[in-house]
Amino acid sequence: MRKEDLDQVLAIEQASFTMPWSRNLFLSEFRNAPVSLMLVAHSSLEPPAIIGYIVCWIVADELHILDLATEPTQRRKGIARHLVLAALKYAYERSVRRAFLEVRASNDSALNLYEGFGFVRSIVRKGYYDLPVEDAVVMSLDQEGLQRLVQQAAK
Repeated sequence: MRKEDLDQVLAIEQASFTMPWSRNLFLSEFRNAPVSLMLVAHSSLEPPAIIGYIVCWIVADELHILDLATEPTQRRKGIARHLVLAALKYAYERSVRRAFLEVRASNDSALNLYEGFGFVRSIVRKGYYDLPVEDAVVMSLDQEGLQRLVQQAAK
């Protein structure tokens, strides 16, 4: 992700979440390098448009997925899956051995996506989200699961 991408990223963010990240929050991630990993997916159109993005932190041997969204008209086409896999592969190559994230308890699409990667539901954080107030499901992927995914992706 580049700063020039922010207008498109913010449009997707606002269309995707009831409490979207602000421009300043994204800008702070640019200053948070090398901890922050921000990837985008582009369409094949000319000029290419951003159709999805992921924001993660790599701290020590952990990857924390903070934000993931796909342009609404491009959902269910594997874009989020590609972004997650790219982030996991990048992190694994940098000695990350565990990944985790939080997701709204009602977000069945996200829960299914992550479970498809082998993430497991670890704990529930009661009332974690606002607008509406909702529990968060913390999901994690251990070293074995991460290694398996990276090896499968290499085939």
